[in-house]
Amino acid sequence: PSGSARGEGRRAMGRRLGLPILVGAIWAVAALVACFDPARVAAEQIVVSNYAVTTNGMPFAIAMEKGYFKEAGADVTGILTSEGGGTTIRNLLGGDLAYGEAAVSAVVTAIQQGADLKIISGNVHTVAEFVWVAMPNSPINSLKDFKGRRIGFTNPRSTSQALAVLLLEAAGLKTSDAELVKTGGFGPGLTVLELGGVDVTPAAEPLWSMNRGKYKLVVSATDVLPPLSNVVGVTTAKAAATKPDFIRAVIRARRKAVEFMYANPKEAARIIAKVWNIEPDVAESVITNLLNSEKKSRVPYWGPGDLRLDTMDNMLRAQKLVGAFQGEADWSKLVDERFLPDDLKTKKR
Repeated sequence: PSGSARGEGRRAMGRRLGLPILVGAIWAVAALVACFDPARVAAEQIVVSNYAVTTNGMPFAIAMEKGYFKEAGADVTGILTSEGGGTTIRNLLGGDLAYGEAAVSAVVTAIQQGADLKIISGNVHTVAEFVWVAMPNSPINSLKDFKGRRIGFTNPRSTSQALAVLLLEAAGLKTSDAELVKTGGFGPGLTVLELGGVDVTPAAEPLWSMNRGKYKLVVSATDVLPPLSNVVGVTTAKAAATKPDFIRAVIRARRKAVEFMYANPKEAARIIAKVWNIEPDVAESVITNLLNSEKKSRVPYWGPGDLRLDTMDNMLRAQKLVGAFQGEADWSKLVDERFLPDDLKTKKR
């Protein structure tokens, strides 16, 4: 055929194929858009100190089970645990993660050492999970009986050691008025107590609820200690710049989980029992104890995310007493409230 005939043929073919080509193009664009679906971009893990071991991270288990993360816009695929704040910080930085929960002293110390981190939420405002116990036949019945006694703590520069010093201070005693004994952990501490190696030792939840009735409760943290910030939410400068929506969503989801725990403690206990591998009645005892602790401390154990500088100052002072923290904290340089809902920001409270 002639050139004009061939050209007309191509134009006719184009008209016949125009619709399929257009549809194909639309599907191609849709596939490309799907690759950048915010939910897909947001899919990642978070890291929480002592998750499924101690009580601080319990709201995250609720948020995971109830679907609150996805509902808020963060596809959290899993929750990593760690043995403590320092390990959490290393996992956060080394794993290129966007959100972690760690002890405030660990976060501030890491920042002092050059880590580009920001504290973004206040998650647990007290140490209400701590109690100090003695054997049932012990003559120790209150804080005033601590003088001259052997008081257990887990490890040097631990929170339990810092709290032991604060207890003595609250009793009007000096550290030298009692003997502080390292036991290596909460469980081992109870064994040392039973063997007569210490007179009093700490038992943190859920260990306390698991052994209720076996030991004498001498004093609980909320009876004598001020609110001390337990753990805070933390992120990296990189994540703050690249994943702000994910971070906000995690905070919103955790807040909703805390609200659920207040409204539905029994159902929350069933969820916690599975993740923590404890009996439901133990989980319910733990949750009830910690929710009710607010009546004494006037500060919630699990906060909605609001940052309380006073409770963080209290904890850093305690850590200084045992050499676990040095220097001063300039909160204006350490804290970033932009990821919090407006009603939780300091200027709004």
